[in-house]
Amino acid sequence: MSSNTKIYLSSPHMGGAELKFINQAFDTNWIAPLGPNVNGFEEDLKRFLGGENEVTALNSGTSAIHVALQLLGVSNGDEVLCQSFTFSASANPIVYQGARPVFIDSELDTWNMSPELLEIAIKDRIAKYKKPKAIVAVHIYGIPFKANEINAIAKKYEIPVVEDSAEAFGSTYFDKACGTLSDVGVLSFNGNKIITTSGGGALVVKNLKLKNKAVFLATQARDNAPHYEHSSIGFNYRLSNVLAGIGRGQMEVIEDRVASRRNNYNFYKSNLSKYKSIQFLEEPEGVFSNRWMTCINTESYEMRESIRLNLQDNEIESRPLWKPMHLQAVFKDCLAFTDGTSERLFNNGLCLPSGSNLTPEDLQRVLSVILKTQNQ
Repeated sequence: MSSNTKIYLSSPHMGGAELKFINQAFDTNWIAPLGPNVNGFEEDLKRFLGGENEVTALNSGTSAIHVALQLLGVSNGDEVLCQSFTFSASANPIVYQGARPVFIDSELDTWNMSPELLEIAIKDRIAKYKKPKAIVAVHIYGIPFKANEINAIAKKYEIPVVEDSAEAFGSTYFDKACGTLSDVGVLSFNGNKIITTSGGGALVVKNLKLKNKAVFLATQARDNAPHYEHSSIGFNYRLSNVLAGIGRGQMEVIEDRVASRRNNYNFYKSNLSKYKSIQFLEEPEGVFSNRWMTCINTESYEMRESIRLNLQDNEIESRPLWKPMHLQAVFKDCLAFTDGTSERLFNNGLCLPSGSNLTPEDLQRVLSVILKTQNQ
């Protein structure tokens, strides 16, 4: 076992300005899920995303997906088409609403939702049950899904798209910011994301009316009355003003964080692409990726595990790619339209350390372990 300091997969990286905003919250006693930092963070996000959408800061990306489904009227008995190759937070809120997820497999260009399988699933559900209520498509590892194709299919059948951009803040698709490509966008600022508020997320909507409804739902759906009056079920989902202060500080360094993550990817690719047994996910035409996570696809499960375990033995964290939702025990009874793509990616793929705070020495240490594995 190596005595070296542990290298993490993707740890928080503070820029220094966060304390200024946190101290302002304490100095002004805004220790609440509202306040100047929340408003300022929402405006920072709005500007960064292009200024055309409204943003609501929430306590997690999961909360944002849940509120999005409520805005779209998803309810008991509905079906929602959801990307299978993703984190469970993309699918869990569907169940919160009493609806059923129907999982869609990936395509190899982006590892995201297959437009072909999506349309097959829509036709099947219309014929056998009813039209799905929504589509949850995800930008995996910072690579945008095929938004033009997905949105065109969604428009054809008049089904709204929830754009899960939890992993793609800072990525663009034909010069348009991820999070603004579809009907409703979702962001995450969890501790492992490209910027963080410790725990936090945001909902991106098209107009102020939808934002106001989202805020209403996220603050226990309190009606306009001098007392506590409720005619709808609401949730306690707003972001703390203190944590929003962290977000404001992080927004000052977002460009640097994207550049660092992209440099990590370029380092790994330049040193490992000569091995035919290791493949990288390229940027398709029109795509700029934040490279939140650098991932490799190996030739076999055995090779993936050899690399992962050797890294682990040297105090270096790595992680297999997402286990598809249709293979998870909790969703075993759900419908799925698959062709084996995401299962193969899960079996053979690995996320390498990708934090923006990795030093050149850290990257070299990771590379050395992988190279030793290749030369064994």
